[in-house]
Amino acid sequence: MSNLEQEIFINRELSWLDFNRRVLELSKDKSVPIGEQLKFAAIYGSNLDEFFMVRVGSLYDRTLLKVTAKDNKTGWTPAQQLSAIMPKVQELQQYCDKCVAKLYERLENCGYYKVNFEKLTKKQEHFWKKYFVKEVLPMLSVQVVDKRHPFPFLRNNETYIGAMLRDKNEVQWALGLIPVNNQFKRIIFAPAEGKTEFALMEELICHYASHAFGKSSVQGKGIFRITRNADISVDEGMFDHDVDYREVMSDLLKKRRKLAAVRMQITPKTPDAMIDFLCGKLVLPRTQCFVQSAPPDLSIGFQLAGRLAQDNHPERFYPVRRPMLPPNGFDLTKAVQNEDVLLSYPYQSIRPFIVMLRRAAYDPDVVSIKMTLYRVAHESKIIEALISAAENGKEVVVVVELRARFDEQNNIDYSKQLEEAGCTVIYGFESYKVHSKLTLITKIKNGQTSYIAQIGTGNYNEKTSEQYTDLSYITTKPEIGEELAGVFHNLAIAKLTQEAEHLLVAPLCFKSVMLEEIDREIEAKKMGKDAGMILKCNSVSDKEIIEKLSEASCAGVKIQMIVRGICCLKAGVPGKTENITVRSIVGRYLEHERVYAFGTQDRLRVYVASGDFLTRNTEKRVEVGVRITDRKLVNELMQTLNMQLHDNVNASVMKPDGSYAKVKRMEGQSAIDSQLGMYDMLKTAWPEMPTGGFAPQQVRTERVKVRAVRRRKTQP
Repeated sequence: MSNLEQEIFINRELSWLDFNRRVLELSKDKSVPIGEQLKFAAIYGSNLDEFFMVRVGSLYDRTLLKVTAKDNKTGWTPAQQLSAIMPKVQELQQYCDKCVAKLYERLENCGYYKVNFEKLTKKQEHFWKKYFVKEVLPMLSVQVVDKRHPFPFLRNNETYIGAMLRDKNEVQWALGLIPVNNQFKRIIFAPAEGKTEFALMEELICHYASHAFGKSSVQGKGIFRITRNADISVDEGMFDHDVDYREVMSDLLKKRRKLAAVRMQITPKTPDAMIDFLCGKLVLPRTQCFVQSAPPDLSIGFQLAGRLAQDNHPERFYPVRRPMLPPNGFDLTKAVQNEDVLLSYPYQSIRPFIVMLRRAAYDPDVVSIKMTLYRVAHESKIIEALISAAENGKEVVVVVELRARFDEQNNIDYSKQLEEAGCTVIYGFESYKVHSKLTLITKIKNGQTSYIAQIGTGNYNEKTSEQYTDLSYITTKPEIGEELAGVFHNLAIAKLTQEAEHLLVAPLCFKSVMLEEIDREIEAKKMGKDAGMILKCNSVSDKEIIEKLSEASCAGVKIQMIVRGICCLKAGVPGKTENITVRSIVGRYLEHERVYAFGTQDRLRVYVASGDFLTRNTEKRVEVGVRITDRKLVNELMQTLNMQLHDNVNASVMKPDGSYAKVKRMEGQSAIDSQLGMYDMLKTAWPEMPTGGFAPQQVRTERVKVRAVRRRKTQP
C-alpha cells in the first residue's frame, strides 16, 4: 500500500460505523427532546441491523470465495475488514448501553418507569406474575432442543428466550427456546400510583420462563437475537432466462430469510455454555456475539416515543413542521411554462408535483408519461396517478427497479398493478440498478411536441418526502426533454447512455464530468485564478474521485464537502488533503440531496443528481443529474450550501485522523440550524404564476458538452 493510500483513505465500513455513532449521539444530546432521542436510538439500531444484514453479510460471502478481491483503497481482505469491524461494533455497543440507560433515566423524569425484573417489589411481583400467567403463557410456543428434537431454524432479527433445562433423571442439559414474535406487544404499559410503568415483553417472559417449561429445571437463561445475511444477488436466480424476472426476485426474497447468521446479540448473565452451543449450531464466531444491556431490538424507541405522543406531550418532541404548500391557485404545470422550478423537500410539499401528474393523466394534450421508480410509499398517490393515466388512454412507461433493497416485494406488487392497468413496465438492466429519479410528460398540441421534464435527487415517496431533504428540478426546456426521452429509450432497450449534452448519466457520463470539473478548477488555480468547489452528497468512496480531489487540494483548490454518511477520504492531511474540509449534518431530517458546485461566482457551475460519489453510483448504477443554469435557482442552491457550511447545531467536522467532532458555538454566537433555516429561506420561493402566455427564459443558458470519457472500460 502506498503512503498516499495509508494517509488519505478510510475503510468504507469503519466510516459507516462512525456515521451511525453520530446518529446515536443524538439520543443523548440534551438539546434534543426526549421523544426524538428515543427515535434516534431506534434509528441507530435499525441502521446497525441493516449494516450486518448487507455489508457484513457481503463480506462474509466474499471470505468463502477462493480468490477474494481486496478493498481498493485500504488493501484489506474481506476477513481483515471483518476483523476491524467487530471490535468497533463492540465499542459502539458499550456506548449504546450507556445511552439507553440515560434514556431510561430521562423517561423516569417524565413519569415513565421501566420495570426491573431483578428488583421487583411484592406488589409488582404479584401484578406481573398474574399478567404473565393469564395473558402471555397461553400464547407461548415453547420448543426443546435435545436428542429427539433437532435445532430449529431461528428467524432473522427475531428475539428468543433461551433456557438451559435439566430433568431430574437427565445428566445432559437441553436447550429450551421461546420465540418472542410479532404476536406479542413489545412493551406493556401499566399505571402505578401516579406514574406509568412499562415492561419489555422479552424480559417478562425471561423472568417467568420456568413456568413455561413444566417439570424441567431452568439452570440458566438469557435473551438473544440473531441477524442473518440478507445480501442476495439477482445473478444467482438468472440462470434460466426464460423465467419471469418477478418470479426470480420472489424466490430470492424467500431465500434471504434462510441465509447464514452474521450476528448474535445476547443479554448479560446468559450462560457461556448456552452461548457456545448456539454459536456452534449457527456456525458463528464468538467475535460476532455482542453482550448488551440495551434491548437487542431497539425499535422499542419508536414505541416509547409513540406512547409519549399518545399521552399528549408535544413539548417532548421537535416542534411540528409541515411541508409548505404553495399559494392558493398555484399550478405547477403552468408555472414551469414560465420558468424552471426547483422544489425542496421536506420544506416544500410534494403535493404540487402529484397534482401535476394527476392533471397530466386527464389532459387531452398529454400523449405519454414516463417515469423511473426505485422506492415508493405503500399507499402511493404517484402509482394512482400513473394508473389513472393508463386507464385514460395515455402511454405510460414505468421503469421499476425490483432490486431496491428491502423494498423488493413492494415494487413487485406495484409492478403487477401497473401492468394490469395497461402500463408498460420495464425492469431495467441485469448489470446495473436504475437508481435515477426521472419523469417525462410529453404533449402534442397543434402538431407541436413539448415536454415537462423532472429530475430528482430522491424517491417518489410521499412519506419520505416529509423526512428526507431532496430536490426536484422541473423544466420545459425542449433540449432537456428531448435528451431525457433518449435516456428512457435507452432504458427500454437496456442500453447505457454513452453521450449527453445537457444531462449527467451514469455510469458512462457522470463521473467523467465530475473529474473534468475538478480538472477545470485545478487549471484555474494554476493560472492564478480563484478556484474552489462545494460538494454535497450522502457518501464518498470512489477511489478515482478521491485521488482527483487530493490532486486538487495539492494544487491549492479549496474544497468544502458536506457528506452525511460514508466518507472514505480523510480530510486535512498535510500535503495531501489539507485544503479539503468534510462536515456531516445529522439532524431531524435525513440529508439526502446531491449538489455539486464548481468554480467561483463569475464562473459557477452547479449540478443536482441522484447519484453519490460511491463507486456503486458512479460505475454500477444508472444515475441522472442535470446542470442548473437558471440564475435564481443557482443562487438558491448556493444559499442553501452556504447555510449548511455554517451550521453549528447539526454539524460535525472531520479531523485529520478521520474522527469527527461536533461543531461548537463560540461564546455569544447565534445558533445556526441549517435545516430549520430552510423554512425561512423558502417562504417566498414559490414561482410566480404566469399572467399571460409563455414567457421565455430570462437567463441565457450555457451549454456544456458532456462526454463519456472512458477512463476505464465501463461499458459491458
